[in-house]
Amino acid sequence: MHIRKAVLPVAGLGTRVLPASKVVPKELLPLVDKPTLQYIVEEAVAAGIEEIIFVSSRSKRAIEDHFDSFPELEQALERKGNKKKELEELRRVQTMAKYLSVRQYEPRGLGHAVLCAREAIGDEPFVVMLGDDLVAPETPCLPRMLEIHEQYGGSVLSLFTSPPEEISAFGVVAIEDLSQDTVKVTHLVEKPPAEEAPSNLAVAGRYVLTPDIFDLIERTPAGKGGEIQITDALEMQAREGNCYGLRFTGERYDTGNPLGLLTSSIAFALKRPDLEGPLRDYMRQALRKK
Repeated sequence: MHIRKAVLPVAGLGTRVLPASKVVPKELLPLVDKPTLQYIVEEAVAAGIEEIIFVSSRSKRAIEDHFDSFPELEQALERKGNKKKELEELRRVQTMAKYLSVRQYEPRGLGHAVLCAREAIGDEPFVVMLGDDLVAPETPCLPRMLEIHEQYGGSVLSLFTSPPEEISAFGVVAIEDLSQDTVKVTHLVEKPPAEEAPSNLAVAGRYVLTPDIFDLIERTPAGKGGEIQITDALEMQAREGNCYGLRFTGERYDTGNPLGLLTSSIAFALKRPDLEGPLRDYMRQALRKK
């Protein structure tokens, strides 16, 4: 079955990048000249996703506006006559997918955010993509995850090898190897102490989920802070033998903190022919002054 829909949870307050995120949603903070969230939407579309469902909150209306039409701006660009490229880019973003926004009225965890999209998803498999976790366009993971889902039929997680000192920040899995890049997930635990982690494989911010996940989330009790974790629902799928994983070895970028946002922006700028040379010159000069 062709997977058509992706859920992007964007209701969080972005406290790790305050004060920048006080008024501007953290998902719209730019990497070079493009909002972080736009890279993720483009990643989804490149993998064949047709409908983007934002799980949002009352402070995130700017996200809907970014992907909506802006007639006054388009008219201003048309009048200028020399802004054809910018005008085409605006219209491309507006039309590359169908956009829908649903409201998460209180921050109750990732599991609850996914549950908020239930009516919009219906009874079909779907993708979940987290906004703090970027994947380089040259090394995407979603196409291979969709292939694994097609082959095995269950949910599929993107997994990466985490350093021991960072493992307690992620959901961590126990696995059985199926092929060079594919595993069966047998157990999940959310943010374990390093000495209790079942492996060094952590869950990245990409999921292919089967629709039975909604019933499992509803059965999941709230944990610390009243949050409902998606990991607990996935653990139930794993116990039933319906959860798989992709060992992802491509490039990932964490934009959820100031250093990650800065280094990710530099990395993306270095891939731009118009910026790479001047940026390298600046960095060399800055290092000499130091």
